[in-house]
Amino acid sequence: MRESGRLFAVLVLSGLNELRQSKSFCDVSLCVEGEEFPCHRVVLAAFSPYFKAMLTSEMAESRQRSIVLNGVEAPTLSLLLDYAYTSRIPIHKRNVQALLSAANLLQVLAVRDACCAFLERHMDAGNCLGIHCFAEAHACTLLQEKAKQFALRFFPEVCRQEELVSLSVGKLVELLSSDALNVDREEDAFEAVLRWLNHDPTQRGDNFHQVLEQVRLPLLSPYYLHDWVAGVPAVSTSTQCQKLLEEARLYHLLPDRRHHTPRTRPRASFGVSEVVVAVGGEDDKVVLRSVECFDPVNDKWLTLACLPFAISKHGVVVTGQNILYVAGGEYPDGTASRSLWKYDPIFDQWQEMASMTVERSELGLVVVDSLVYAVGGWDGASRLSSVERYDPQHNTWQLVAPMKISLTSPAVAALHGMLYVTGGAVLEDGDGIDMVQRYCPATNEWSELAHMLIARSGSRACVVNNLIYVIGGWHASTENTSKVEVYDPEGDVWRPCSPMLERRYQPGVAMLGGKIYAAGGEEGWDRYHDTVECYDPEADEWMMAGLMQTARSWLCCASMRLPVDVRIKERS
Repeated sequence: MRESGRLFAVLVLSGLNELRQSKSFCDVSLCVEGEEFPCHRVVLAAFSPYFKAMLTSEMAESRQRSIVLNGVEAPTLSLLLDYAYTSRIPIHKRNVQALLSAANLLQVLAVRDACCAFLERHMDAGNCLGIHCFAEAHACTLLQEKAKQFALRFFPEVCRQEELVSLSVGKLVELLSSDALNVDREEDAFEAVLRWLNHDPTQRGDNFHQVLEQVRLPLLSPYYLHDWVAGVPAVSTSTQCQKLLEEARLYHLLPDRRHHTPRTRPRASFGVSEVVVAVGGEDDKVVLRSVECFDPVNDKWLTLACLPFAISKHGVVVTGQNILYVAGGEYPDGTASRSLWKYDPIFDQWQEMASMTVERSELGLVVVDSLVYAVGGWDGASRLSSVERYDPQHNTWQLVAPMKISLTSPAVAALHGMLYVTGGAVLEDGDGIDMVQRYCPATNEWSELAHMLIARSGSRACVVNNLIYVIGGWHASTENTSKVEVYDPEGDVWRPCSPMLERRYQPGVAMLGGKIYAAGGEEGWDRYHDTVECYDPEADEWMMAGLMQTARSWLCCASMRLPVDVRIKERS
């Protein structure tokens, strides 16, 4: 029955086509480029929503015997009418673009989709950019995206083709801004941009900074920056380009003062990923030795090499050289630790380094200009005001000037070569204080700054865009808090931010990709979080970002780059 139905449909179409060719019962003519195409209104309305709307509405064309069409070539309309009466249409390289354009205009979706499939099958490095732009102009979003992904994947071949130098500024910016741009090294992206510039340097020089901004200059070799990038006339004569070049130079010169932006994020093809690493901590039963990392792009937690011991109430930092250190903390038996361990992301291994001068749990740990500072804490008998710093180059610790008061559980941060200590606990009940202290390594002196808006202990601090954010903690004599505040060192002022979605005492906090991630922490004495929140400073908004593998508090988090062969150790 189904086969007979098909034969019947073919016979009907064949009969209608014979009537068209003999101009029998034709009740309308389509006029294009001086040619007339007699046909039947009912057939036009049946195969094209465009014609159906035209012929069944109050439009003037619905009453005309001859309708003039614009935007369609006569040979192309002839092919589309043949399709309407036969269901067959030849598609080849010479007519595919004209057919797609006309089919898109007349809403002949089957032909449009067939043209898209033809272009996709014949896509190569020499035409993918043209196909992408053509598909975008005709709102063929699926083909547009596939052509873009093709261009990104095969960029080393694409950048040698003529289509690249014909791209507009906006389209080149779109390609270069993608993490999926497949280059072995960022220098390849710059050389492609330079080829585009040199095709028309007079016209393109003024807008070159918009393109150069998408090249991740901080990831270029410092020698390449000096020898090749700095000498390009469009760079040396542009204030905007010089700012980008200076940013890249400072990235190499001052690794521990790096500001992480989209230009410092490695592309997917580099074989590394930026992740948030969570180290140790405790759940409601045991102290943990697990080390996990959160990949926000794929929303996954992955397992790294465990610590040699279980630890909580410790400190974690990552230096500008992408080395992670764990210092101090409290062992499961309640004793404080003075040990320092280094994690090597290349080999996924831990190595013991020189120990601190004293035991410290509930300490603050921060990197200031390549040196690791251990701040305050608990030595097992009393709170500490002492501060010591570690020199990774010589594997040695040295005491520096103590803080103004002894405290535990402070939130610490580094900004512009200064060490900031916010809040902390000074009494047995663990209540927080609102005091803010700043240490200057150059003078070995402490000063007191504007106090926080609320007292806190067990909070966390991190720096985004030259501002210090203090997050969560224990609010004096009341309860755990979700409140967040930010400090502007230029004005020595604090202001409130949007609160977290959940109250968190002793969470893990890290900055990644210009956003702040807060993981775990305690809601109350008997509830540990397994959630991760993400804060967008520009929108002043928190949102849920994922779930940890286990609920935990007293953990420490930091962002770092991991090789893919380490990162992919995913546990089922």
